[in-house]
Amino acid sequence: MERPAWAPRSIDISVPSVSRMYDFYLGGSHNFEVDRQAARKAMEYMPGLPKIMQANRAFMRRAVRFAAAEGITQFLDIGSGIPTFGNVHEVAQQACPGAHVVYVDHDPVAVAHSQAVLQGNPGADVVAADLRKPQEILSSPQAENLIDLDRPVALLLVAILHFVEDRDDPYSAVAELSAALAPGSLLVLTHASYEGIPLPQERAEGAVDVYKDIRNPLIMRTRDEVARFFEGYDMVEPGLVPMPEWRPDTAPEDEDPYSFAGFAGVGRAA
Repeated sequence: MERPAWAPRSIDISVPSVSRMYDFYLGGSHNFEVDRQAARKAMEYMPGLPKIMQANRAFMRRAVRFAAAEGITQFLDIGSGIPTFGNVHEVAQQACPGAHVVYVDHDPVAVAHSQAVLQGNPGADVVAADLRKPQEILSSPQAENLIDLDRPVALLLVAILHFVEDRDDPYSAVAELSAALAPGSLLVLTHASYEGIPLPQERAEGAVDVYKDIRNPLIMRTRDEVARFFEGYDMVEPGLVPMPEWRPDTAPEDEDPYSFAGFAGVGRAA
């Protein structure tokens, strides 16, 4: 198998990665045949997966613009993946030229590509770290350099928590991160769910099984389970809703039915 120049030598390119599959769904070029095969297999069960990813990205951009309009100039994006057009730093720095952005991912391709994209951008950096170890993120030189925890931060957990199993206690990780944030900070979050998928659950489970097979289980949670991540936050209107319904730029009824799969919300730290 040919290793592209952009692929770090340390990675096994025979094993699919969720961030590279996500890149494929979004039409990116930083993925391998093994990622494309797994993504296509998942799409045999859920053909609308790319629409779900696009809805995630569109929500993320609206939420970043909302945060900037609220005066927030610091963004911590955990599980940031491979940067594609219209990423957090582009949206944030366009809205507020002095904005600081720290990306966090544990996929070496995502980290290497982020480093390349962010070269020459003093207001943005990337950390190789895992959501399940919040202190490693918060005490990283990149975060300490760019994020002032005494001022409000937008913490982005977009399409990441559904890859953290219950046994790894995602609620504790989010609570630990939240405890470090100043009042007025925002939690920006999306999460996969069987609720809203325009398919019978048995069929959607076929796609979930593909992720289980590549040892990156996709944990579907109910609306109530997703709402628990916002404990200690005041929900920003319109609350926890399907992605196209969160402060839409265009009429939600024009959206693809798949983009309503899962939930999105923004909470403000009291």
